[in-house]
Amino acid sequence: MAAAKPILYSAWISSCSFRVRIALNLKGVDYEYRAVTRSDPDYEKINPIKYVPAFVDGGFVVSDSLAIILYLEDKYPQHPLLPQDLKKKAINLQGLVDGKLGSNESLHIVWHYIDKGFRAIEKLLEGCDSKYATGDEIQLADVFLAPQIHAGVTRFQIDMVHNLLSVIPRCIIHDRAAAAAELGKDKEEMSRDEDSVVVGA
Repeated sequence: MAAAKPILYSAWISSCSFRVRIALNLKGVDYEYRAVTRSDPDYEKINPIKYVPAFVDGGFVVSDSLAIILYLEDKYPQHPLLPQDLKKKAINLQGLVDGKLGSNESLHIVWHYIDKGFRAIEKLLEGCDSKYATGDEIQLADVFLAPQIHAGVTRFQIDMVHNLLSVIPRCIIHDRAAAAAELGKDKEEMSRDEDSVVVGA
């Protein structure tokens, strides 16, 4: 009997969920997607905090996007997201690539922290001569950066005036069609308008 597919409880608006979908798609993991909302009592039984995403693998529940991605990294070694090079690995794990964009913060505060974070990332990527942020393969930093930039621009209407705009296309989105496929872009999912979503870790 075949093992049941792992389940990703997710919300299209969540950049945290977006990064887990990217990792799952890059690793070629066949999983079931389940959209959830804050008012879903069944989801509360799985994840009492009700943040998204949550990943269920054979009854084992992992929440928090970084914890899920590290679990996937160990369980599915194909397309590694962490490089073997210790310095590149450290850069991939730095907290600077993970800005939490909560739904309850005012736009002014969110804009300030996104702008500050993007400027820091810009300094980290200064002199980037590789295809992606930390090398010629998509790695953890890219998985975290792409949804943050997408959320900053689309959800919070951040005017990307820094050099980050010139760095990101070169380092992360070389070929838009290939990037859309690699990053697991789901047009149907992105067009949904789910309400009452709690964006979490």
